Amino acid sequence: MAKPTVASREAVRAVVPRMIELSEDLIYGDIWERPGLSKRDRSLMVVSALIASYRPEQLRGHIGRALDNGLTKDEISEMITHLAFYSGWPGSMTAARVFKEVLDERGIA
Repeated sequence: MAKPTVASREAVRAVVPRMIELSEDLIYGDIWERPGLSKRDRSLMVVSALIASYRPEQLRGHIGRALDNGLTKDEISEMITHLAFYSGWPGSMTAARVFKEVLDERGIA
């Protein structure tokens, strides 16, 4: 399997090479490829977890992955709104800003 290249991983590869190797081989090479859940469902869970745990830096890439894995703009919007009541308004507002930036970068209205 080709290893995915992401700018954030490349930025730190020199200082934490083993961590990046584990990300690429274990997380993306094994966990994301397991047959028990679709990539769409995995994206739904990961984006939700990142919103709930207030991880905006990682959220950007995973929102893009979620769109690539079949989640729609409306579904992600609904997820952000729903989580505002379960994990906090500030996290969902930050997620909404990140989501808009990703949509703008992709030219999605």
